Parts: sequence; C-alpha cells; structure tokens
Amino acid sequence: MRTEHFKIMLVLLALQFVLAAGAQRPAYYKMSGLVREASLEARTSPLIKKSPTSNRPVITAFVKLTDGDADALSDNGCKILTHCGNIYIAEVPLTAIDALSLNKHVQRIEAGRRATAMMDTTGIIVNAVPVQEGVNLPQGYTGEGVVVGVQDIGFDLTHPNFWSADMSRYRIKAMWDQISNDTLNSTLPVGRDYVGQEELLAVQHPRDGLTQTHGTHTTGIAAGSGAEGNGVVSPYRGIAYDADICLVCNATSDDADLIDPKDYYKYTYALDALGFKYIFDYADRVGKPCVINFSEGSQMDFRGDDQLYYEMLDSLTGPGHIIVASAGNSALHITRFEKPADESTASIYCYKGDNRTIAMTTRSKGNFTFGIKLYRGSSEMRTDIALSKVLGTTDSTYTDSIEGNGFKTIINATAYKSCFDPTDIICDWQIVRDTTNFDVDKRWDLAFDLTGEGAIDLFPISGTLYHEHWVVNEGENFYSVNSPGSAPSVICVGSTDYRQSFVNYLGETGTYPNFSYGKRTDFSSMGPTFDERIKPDVMAPGLNIISSYSSFGNWGHNGSGSSNVRYFTYNGREYYWNSDAGTSMSSPVVAGVIALWLQACPTLTPADCIDIFSKSCYHNDETLSYPNNIYGYGQIDAAAGMRYVLEKAANGIKDIQYNAGKDDRIYSIDGRYMGKETARLPHGIYIRDGKKFIK
Repeated sequence: MRTEHFKIMLVLLALQFVLAAGAQRPAYYKMSGLVREASLEARTSPLIKKSPTSNRPVITAFVKLTDGDADALSDNGCKILTHCGNIYIAEVPLTAIDALSLNKHVQRIEAGRRATAMMDTTGIIVNAVPVQEGVNLPQGYTGEGVVVGVQDIGFDLTHPNFWSADMSRYRIKAMWDQISNDTLNSTLPVGRDYVGQEELLAVQHPRDGLTQTHGTHTTGIAAGSGAEGNGVVSPYRGIAYDADICLVCNATSDDADLIDPKDYYKYTYALDALGFKYIFDYADRVGKPCVINFSEGSQMDFRGDDQLYYEMLDSLTGPGHIIVASAGNSALHITRFEKPADESTASIYCYKGDNRTIAMTTRSKGNFTFGIKLYRGSSEMRTDIALSKVLGTTDSTYTDSIEGNGFKTIINATAYKSCFDPTDIICDWQIVRDTTNFDVDKRWDLAFDLTGEGAIDLFPISGTLYHEHWVVNEGENFYSVNSPGSAPSVICVGSTDYRQSFVNYLGETGTYPNFSYGKRTDFSSMGPTFDERIKPDVMAPGLNIISSYSSFGNWGHNGSGSSNVRYFTYNGREYYWNSDAGTSMSSPVVAGVIALWLQACPTLTPADCIDIFSKSCYHNDETLSYPNNIYGYGQIDAAAGMRYVLEKAANGIKDIQYNAGKDDRIYSIDGRYMGKETARLPHGIYIRDGKKFIK
C-alpha cells in the first residue's frame, strides 16, 4: 500500500507541476501597454483562436534581446523585419506574445500607443485583412470598382483619408449638400450638389461642416485610405479603401438651427430616400455597384408613418444596390415596460431631463387606466385617464391638465389601432409642462401607473423610464432598433466591443467601464421590430473605433479634443484621428465589408447578404440560437463570407459556350476565351471543360 501511495503522490506532484507550468503567467513587466492589450485579445478573442496558424494577426513590435541570437524570435514564429544590434523590429503573432515574454533572452516587447484601437485592428476582428490581401482568394479585394455611398452630416472633403493611399487619386466623386444655401441653378429639391475634384475641394465641407463631423468619421471607417499625405499612411485605414465615394449631407435634428423654419417640412424621410436615390443614380451612371451607409435613425412607430418609406427603400435596393443602417444606441435605458396580464397594477418612474415635453406610447388589447403623478419634493398632483375616455372623444383625441403648487401640465392623448395588429389599441401620451405661470427651472418628476386587466406595454418616446434606485434591468431594452434599420430591405447593424480603451494624444487613457470582451455593447439596440421581425441582422465592432475627424469646427487642441488620438499636418492644415463609439461606427464596418463582396460579385442583393450572414457569421454567444434579436445572425466575417460570394459569382455564369468532354480551352466568367495555359492566367474565376475553377 505504501508503494502505491508513493506512486500516487508522485503522479499528483507531477500533475501539479504540469498544471503550474501551463498556467504560468506571461511576463507583463516586459510588455508595453499596447502589447499587453494584444496579449489579452489573443487569449479572449474567439476569432483569433480559430484563425489558421499561418494567418493569425500579428503586432509589429520592437523586441530587445539579451544578445544577438534571434532564435527566441524564430522559435516563436516571428518575422524579423530589421534589427539594430540586439533590438529587433518584428512581426509577432498575437498568439506568441505570452511565450515570447517568458523567454529568458527577451528583455522587452514594445509597440507605441498609436496602434491602440485602430481601424486595421477592426479589419482583423471582422477578418477583412485576408480579403484585402487576397489570402487563398483569386485576388485581393479592396473596394476597387465599387461606390461606397454615405448619407450623414459633417463631411471634411479635404481630409487626406479620402484620397488614395499614395495621394494620387481623389476618391470623393460627388456630394449633395441638402442644407446648402447655394441653390442657384440647382435642379435638386433642396440645396445643391458638387461634382468632381475641383468643385468638391473648393467648397471644402457642406454647410454644417463647422458644427458637425460625424460623416467624416463614418466615411473613414467604411472607405478611408488612412493617408496623411507626405508619403505617410496611418494605421487607421478603412475597410474598402480603394472604393469611390459619393456623399449626401442630409438634415438631422443636429442641423435644426441651419434650417429655415419655412422649410421645416421639407426635411423628412422622403428627402432621405431621395438622398439614397441620388447615390444609387450616380453609381448607375458610372456603371458600378453601390453600398450606402446610413448611421442615423429614429424610433419605430405603430402608426405606419414609415411604411411608404420602407416600400421606397424596397424599390431602391436590389442587385448591386444595398443600404446598411445602424441599429441605434438605446439599450442602456428601459425601452419597453410591461404590466403583466396577471397583475392589476404596475408602476414606473420617468426622468424628464431637460425636456419640456414627455412622450409615451402604450399598447393594450382593451381598456386600462393611465395614472400620471407629478411631484416636486412633498408636493404631488395626479390625474387618471381611462383609455375608454380617449376612445370616446371625437377623433379619439383627449386633453386634460394638472394644476397646483405652481405646476400646470397639459396631457394630450390620441388612440388608434396598430398598423401591425388591428386588435392592439395604441395610445400616444404627450405630457407638456406649461411654463406660463411658474419658474421653468423648478424641478418636476413623474411616475406612471398602468392599471387594468390584460397585458399593457409602455414605450418611451422622450423621457427616461426607471425604477426606484435606477434599477434599469427591471424593465426591457428590446424593441429599441431604429428606423430605417428596422426596414425589411435594409441591413441593420448592431455593435460589439473589442476595444475597452484608447490612448489620446495627451497620453491619457479612456476606458469603457461595461466591457464584455467581444459581446454586444450594452448600448447597442435590440429587436424585435414592432411587427415582431428579428433585428438587427448582423454585428460589427463599434467601441473605441478610430477614424478621421473634420479639420473644421471646434474639436481640436482647445480642451474639446480629449478623444483625439493623433494630429497631423498636410498642406498647412491640421487634421485629426479620433476615437468614437456607437452603432454609427459598426454600421460602416459592415458597409465596407459588403463593398469588398460587391467587387467580387457586383449583382449582390440585400437578400444575398442575409443568406451569406446565415452561413458565415461568427456567433458571439454560443448559448443562443441564431438569428436572434440581440445579435441577428452574429458578427460579420469578411473572409468566411467571401467564399459564398465567390460561389454566387461563379453560379451566376450563363450562356458561356464550351465543348463538354476533353475541352482544355479556358473561358473567363463573362465568356471571353483565355487560351489553354493556366499558368498565364491572372487570378480569377474561370471555366474549363464545363467546370468552374479558381486560380
């Protein structure tokens, strides 16, 4: 027994030694901050782990060795670019950083902060780099021959990011400024357009360019080249960096001060639809496929106010015409509060913020009472309005008021049948503080009671719902996807988080507190739509994404540039790279990837993209079934999707003449005879002896 016991002890000690060795911590003290970040990503990113060893992402870093022996690098799969004495510049696979740090000959591994949260990192995460470089593909795909359209606000038309990387080609081809005052001889319904390099560089920016920069950032993500001029190309390159660019500067609530009140009703969804058409029309004139990014949106509604808008979008999209839109950033708040059918009453608070008007929408199958309580300190006022009272008025519109203790508040209620389900009764509640008779700065708070039989839903339109002590998770943050991302023909994009922090130009670190290591960012809106369709469709990184910022406006060195990570000067003008977050950033990532796909298959449709997502997306949470209202089909994978794109391109071959049997003649996919020798062919898809093949 003693012998057996001794053997068991030896085995346990050996196992303990093995486990301890396997669990040995990396030598973090040898790594710079960015290298530590890359080390963490290599251990937490499923995409990196599942990548083939020969194609795993690398970090370009300095490595200092104790002597000139470079075996420590080669043994860990590093590629030496150059060296000076015992300091090497090498491409280090992210998965090799930990082992390299533990090598006794390695003193330090270092990379500068310029590489933090870069667009080329985003390209790695969505697996776009192998597509751009043509790894195991007929060629590299960079967006060449494709139009990337962007409808947004605040474009810097002079930014080097919108030239080719070598600054030899200006890639913005046209812009319609919908809020321009320069309308002389314009045939457009509002504003005017500028076409060609000379006109575009002369105007420099649309009318809102001094107050907005959002479009400069999103366009850079989708199609920026990373150029800084003077022979410098930054790491902050966009996805489809060789694509042509066509822009529409539309009007949003941010541009309200620039719009003449008499033109207020010109700027509607219909004008946005015309903006999409403007971009598609340009692409058709030059004979190129087009994908449009739209990082804007507004809340869905039950009235059906955007049904025609959606039908128009259906007609605009199709083969070579694709629209991508952001899901929205509303999921940090309660977006749906429910009184369950088995409870008689449910209550919730509402924070008004700076709003003079609070708006809510209810959905129910039958009658209920909406209780509204206003209070300030110990003073309380209340009114209870039955839905039946609203339905019993002319046009189902009812007005009430609450007065007392210096308060006067007007409540307007309008009831109607849901456009999605006529058995649902919808009521819009507008609560307006009348400031005529009391100090506008007096604080007022709200609480709502829903009382009645059956389930009742409450959706906030303006104002923030919360429970006592701000316990947000007692409500729901579903039903929060924005329109037009909710449209059936529009590809809706949510956000994942892969970069918790960034370092600005002052060396200060900005950190996002609710980081989830590659899962949905907590702000990213979720479905379903009000008619119960699954949205979003797909996900992409949207946290700490670095792209171009406008050189016009007030976001420079004067205290407002804390998110700026780098400055550079070109032609005597100072430009910026800025870190930003939101589904506004994830949407152009997907638009850029689709531009790469369109280069390979110009007839790709939105439905094709959905089908490709269903076959190729990465599943961020394996505990869920896909598609779902949190992730859609999952996170986009450019390389995995490209395989299906190429299959579709090959399957689309028609009317190609060939002789079946032993025919060694080779034809291109458009039917041109290419000879008989494979070695002389450029990379591409071909047909020989009735079979498709890729060289």
